[in-house]
Amino acid sequence: MVTSTAAPFVPQRPLTAATPKTRIPSIDLLRGIVMLIMPIDHLRDMLHFGHPFATDLHTTTPILFFTRWITHLCAPAFVFLSGVSAYLAGKRRTRGELAGFLVKRGTWLLFIEVFVINLAVEVDPLYHLIVLQVIWAIGGSMILLGVLVWAKASPRVIGAIGLVIFLGHNIIDVLHNGTIDNNPIWRLFVSAAGFGRQDPIGHGRYFVLAYALLPWTGVMLLGYAIGTLYSQDAAKRKRTMTTIGLALLAFFVVFRAFNIYGDPAPWSVQKNFLFSVMSFLNVTKYPCSLLYLCVTLGISLLILANTEGPTNRLLRSVIVYGNVPFFYYIVHWFLAQSITIILFFSLGHHMSEAYHSDFAFSTNTFGLPLPGVYGIWLLLVTVLYFPCRWFRNYKKTHRQWWLSYL
Repeated sequence: MVTSTAAPFVPQRPLTAATPKTRIPSIDLLRGIVMLIMPIDHLRDMLHFGHPFATDLHTTTPILFFTRWITHLCAPAFVFLSGVSAYLAGKRRTRGELAGFLVKRGTWLLFIEVFVINLAVEVDPLYHLIVLQVIWAIGGSMILLGVLVWAKASPRVIGAIGLVIFLGHNIIDVLHNGTIDNNPIWRLFVSAAGFGRQDPIGHGRYFVLAYALLPWTGVMLLGYAIGTLYSQDAAKRKRTMTTIGLALLAFFVVFRAFNIYGDPAPWSVQKNFLFSVMSFLNVTKYPCSLLYLCVTLGISLLILANTEGPTNRLLRSVIVYGNVPFFYYIVHWFLAQSITIILFFSLGHHMSEAYHSDFAFSTNTFGLPLPGVYGIWLLLVTVLYFPCRWFRNYKKTHRQWWLSYL
């Protein structure tokens, strides 16, 4: 049992059909921004001719590097805001209801990752390859958060646990020699290193563990603790978030500059100033390093802190995507894959070539130049605006229980 001397959890009135759900525009705006950015990376993987490795400084270009780098913001912001939303959801539920909701929603997300997202990405109804990515990280982290809520951990204790994980998980890079990475449980929680390793699960099927769970759980727990700021005065909240965001960026700059700690891949001086900057920013995502999380969450917190004022028409359009992020995430995969398949056959390729790469219908002899990828991205996000707006309006006017899971 986890205990604390902090103020006790005060049960709130349970969520009912009459209980209004108040959305916070700045949270939805940040969600909308990362939702709009995210497909650039997925479409680049699927459609960019030759599928060059964007962060290899020996072969990349500045525009390709920063096309990849800007999407680094997405997963940390998505996981962090899931933690913030979990706290806000708890204000409309008792402790037991919140714990149950988090565990059930987390389990639902794991199901979606395995059976829906993998179907969209691999286009393989027999599931010969199962990849566990960001939805797995959110779902697993949500279950662990639900356990902490059930154990009566206060937001302060949850935040402290998250901070220890956040600051400490890269100590493992210093303490072990790499052999422990062969342990599947260890890789599940700590050292999953992206898409380069496929593990057999029998009957010709494999899984790829792209996201290590524990570092992302730390991010969600910190988001849950930061959620308490939305019970404070707006001016105080802005000052606090700005201070934390700047502190994270300062920590990143100092520790990165001297290669002290926080990322297993040190930066170095390159052939010119721009490439040296790229080396400096080339932090490790798989598994997510401390410095990767510092720079991305620092930027995210500054956006959150400084977007609580009035919004214009453009920002309100971005907020539409942020109102329905999970719906958008699922639909964008199917739409992106549909566009890929259409282009694949339109450019003269055949079904016999379809499954010879990491992404279905994306061979090394197929694709578009990077400007073409950006054009498809613009088409995709424009098309998705209309179903997102419809579903946003549907959620506003309906109170069915299942809407809480979308």
